[in-house]
Amino acid sequence: MKKTALHAAHVALGAKMGEFAGYDMPLYYDKGVIAEHEWVRSHCGLFDVSHMGQIIVEGPGAAEFWESLTPSPFQKKAHGRAQYTVLTNAEGGIIDDLIITRLSDNKFFAVINAGCKDKDIAWIRENLPAGLKLEVLGNRALIAVQGGWAERILHEVLEIETDDLPYMHIMEAQAPSFEKIYVSRVGYTGEDGFELSVPEDSAEEIWNALLNHPEAAPIGLAARDSLRLEMGYPLYGHDIDATTSPVEADLNWIISKKTDAYPGYGRIAREQGDGVSRKRVGVRLLDKGVAREGAEIRNAQDEKIGVLTSGGFSPSLKESIGQGYVDPAFAVPGEKIFVNVRGRNIGAEIASMPFVPAKTKSMKKKEAA
Repeated sequence: MKKTALHAAHVALGAKMGEFAGYDMPLYYDKGVIAEHEWVRSHCGLFDVSHMGQIIVEGPGAAEFWESLTPSPFQKKAHGRAQYTVLTNAEGGIIDDLIITRLSDNKFFAVINAGCKDKDIAWIRENLPAGLKLEVLGNRALIAVQGGWAERILHEVLEIETDDLPYMHIMEAQAPSFEKIYVSRVGYTGEDGFELSVPEDSAEEIWNALLNHPEAAPIGLAARDSLRLEMGYPLYGHDIDATTSPVEADLNWIISKKTDAYPGYGRIAREQGDGVSRKRVGVRLLDKGVAREGAEIRNAQDEKIGVLTSGGFSPSLKESIGQGYVDPAFAVPGEKIFVNVRGRNIGAEIASMPFVPAKTKSMKKKEAA
């Protein structure tokens, strides 16, 4: 298995390691999954997400290029602004979801999923026009700092000031004794937080420095998953995949009305006009039990109306939640349903997402005094 630049640090902390996307990654540490989850919600968690891909696309027409691969607008995107979007295939399915950030007029930084980065990079290279350059940042690590203490910890440990950095924006920072760091106010937890793109040879020193703060703790991938589930964020390969359109996935908000150049536009435009045969929804169990991916969703007549694509216990709500796809006729919050777990129907309902309120900051820049 591959190892990130922080692998030795995880082992030294006694992490339970396991394979994820071809990497040996920390699943949890000594606190355990539920305690780690709750720590992020009340303090600040550090995640090693260096297994994800980091790339730069640069050159004249870079904004138009991203509009030719995704359904989202980029030509008028402000410098420093990040956009969550998806790469689409010719059938309108999702190749991957990713965050693309405009660094300057013709320079974009993107972070792509670990399990998809090889195919994503191949797809981008295949479609890259002459005059554009793709740089794979293989020598950089990625550390997520998530939770209510995140901003204060960056200030106190790395002397990085982020008070004026809005949500879904990036800045370059110069921490003492380190090279420049990309600081993005983004995350996968619903908490205020950041992702730090740092040189690999500085990663362990930065990680250990952050961990020395009393409000910071290392968090593994298991709690990262339960945190994202509470926010209703889709996980690629489970809640979205190459057969799922962004309309089915309830991602209409990323689709521009002003572009039709991206792959799969025909299907996506048709579904926006005529509707879909299935829709991604939140599911909340009303009776005892935990439902996992693959469980059938049934109506009051015990007819299958969909399937769960991810599910688990919510430490914040102390109940079982999930997300999945159902017939749109049933995609109404409060609709009573059943989730079938090992042959037993468990009472449930369609729920609005996120399941818990987001604590992210405003996307708007502060007005000058």
